[in-house]
Amino acid sequence: MDISNQIKTRREAMGLSQEQLAEKLYVSRQTISN
Repeated sequence: MDISNQIKTRREAMGLSQEQLAEKLYVSRQTISN
């Protein structure tokens, strides 16, 4: 499993949207989606 899939799996398990994760990490949503 590559890193992007690991992040997505963990993010979804925590019930976070890409926008919410981006806010927690102080990055843009575009950074999370790439």
